[in-house]
Amino acid sequence: MFVAPGTEVYEGMIVGENARADDMDVNLTKEKKLTNMRSSTGRGARTACAAAHPELEQALEFCRVDECIEVTPEAVRMRKVVLSAATRARSRARAKQA
Repeated sequence: MFVAPGTEVYEGMIVGENARADDMDVNLTKEKKLTNMRSSTGRGARTACAAAHPELEQALEFCRVDECIEVTPEAVRMRKVVLSAATRARSRARAKQA
């Protein structure tokens, strides 16, 4: 994870790394429903791993062609060049047809 809990996020912001090669759109602000779950008495509580705040050099190494870096005095953030997930999906579909 690249963002800590409580950090404000927006659409198109890169919040973590995926093991697969393609991108995955997630909504971090949506709460996960806890219905239809097994009893938690036998399991330990799961906690999120600590956020890794990349420095500018690390962020530049991580960036792909369709991504960019936002640098402010408070933070270094990575995001997609095209913020809207729907617009990115449309452009991927057009690229496959061509």
